[in-house]
Amino acid sequence: MEDGFQLFLKQRNNTIAGRAVEFIVADTGGQPALAKTRAQELVQRSNVHMVVGPVAAFEALAINDYLAEAQIPFICSSAAAEDLTQRKLNPWFVRTSSTSAQPCHPLADYAAKELGYKKIITIADDFAFGQEQTAGFQRVFEASGGSITNKLWAPLNAADYGSYISQISGVDAVFAAFSGANGLRFLRQYNEYGLKGQIPVISAMTTVDEGVLHTMGDEALGIISAGWYSAGIDTPHNKSFVEQLRKVTGVDPGFYSVGAYSAGLALEAALKSIDGKVENKQGLIAALKKAEIANDPRGPWKFDQYGNPIENIYIRKVERKDNRLVNTVIKTYDQVSQFWTYQPERFLAEPVYSRNNPTKI
Repeated sequence: MEDGFQLFLKQRNNTIAGRAVEFIVADTGGQPALAKTRAQELVQRSNVHMVVGPVAAFEALAINDYLAEAQIPFICSSAAAEDLTQRKLNPWFVRTSSTSAQPCHPLADYAAKELGYKKIITIADDFAFGQEQTAGFQRVFEASGGSITNKLWAPLNAADYGSYISQISGVDAVFAAFSGANGLRFLRQYNEYGLKGQIPVISAMTTVDEGVLHTMGDEALGIISAGWYSAGIDTPHNKSFVEQLRKVTGVDPGFYSVGAYSAGLALEAALKSIDGKVENKQGLIAALKKAEIANDPRGPWKFDQYGNPIENIYIRKVERKDNRLVNTVIKTYDQVSQFWTYQPERFLAEPVYSRNNPTKI
């Protein structure tokens, strides 16, 4: 995330809409309580005009109420908790990534209609992100005539997935929703158990995110996933972005870098429209919500009325090119809403996606 935002600033000589930018990084330590303390320090001591980040939903939820009370524009560049842009709206909040389930809806549609899968077992990290991803996939897959025969939940600190892998049989595919290094561990063990050639894996965006894909080997080849970004998107904006960030990090950018870079683009569009008057907080958040971005590495996007992007979702396949693994785009679902094809009012009248919603049929 820091690399992505720093690149955005470097390209503009640390100036947006004629205003010099002071960039402060606060480390949450991955702890909700510390995230709130850091947010309070940024507002009360550093007098920041806005907050960008954080990584995880539990961090965003920990600071969301405080930033709403303090009336600080909050550009969430990663955390995907559904209700942040659904049932529990903060008027000072916009998000540049997606909801947890937003990419999983099209993936389920693709799995049922184009891959022809009828029966799938899901496995995911047992926390809100994994649960919401799985729920969104399940809803659309079952609506398309498919069946989820079992849902397996692994703790975030799982080191051995053998007991879960042993339960996988009698299905057309496995849907895997993991974060960080868990995707690497699961896919490696899945391959070691000999299932890779028998039952294909399809996955959520972060399971094979570029941030971990560069550490994987043949166990990742052929995996089909869905996401709002791929380093393999063949456009001038993305090719330039990938080339510049590879010079910094040595690897392809993914979910976290692009989400933060996009936060910069949205901020720039907003500030240009209000002549850089960042002190006008009401004007800034209003301008942010109206931002429409054409020059993003991911492709064009804009915010819906709830502050979440309407954006392309790419169906991706892991291939080896130029001696490295890449997520090659094989299909694009244009301008996908967080509500998929459902009416927002109807969608929001139902409970938020969770471990048991929708229930296993």
